[in-house]
Amino acid sequence: QVQFVESGGGLVQPGGSLRLSCAASRNIFSIYTMGWYRQAPGKQRELVAGTTNGGSTSYADSVKGRFTIAMDNDKSTMYLQMNNLKPEDTAVYYCNSVRQSFSWGQGTQVPVSA
Repeated sequence: QVQFVESGGGLVQPGGSLRLSCAASRNIFSIYTMGWYRQAPGKQRELVAGTTNGGSTSYADSVKGRFTIAMDNDKSTMYLQMNNLKPEDTAVYYCNSVRQSFSWGQGTQVPVSA
């Protein structure tokens, strides 16, 4: 089993930016397709950004052009750069493998509000 720790969340105003970070207890970022998910209050958890070990990326329509998923050079940390944040981006954000069934971390809270 793999454990994930998300960080970097916090209150941000509409139009602002945040960079979220994800660390894994084992070196898996270079092996599996990874993604960032979010769960808004009263909503189902959804995949917002994904990246393959070959470097391909994909984004949900709601965040395309505003969010960027990336890894550092040694693949030890995964990031989600979020720009031009909107109130509808308010959610708890999680990282995980897209295709494996690893356990979920605690997530990091991102409230977007003036």
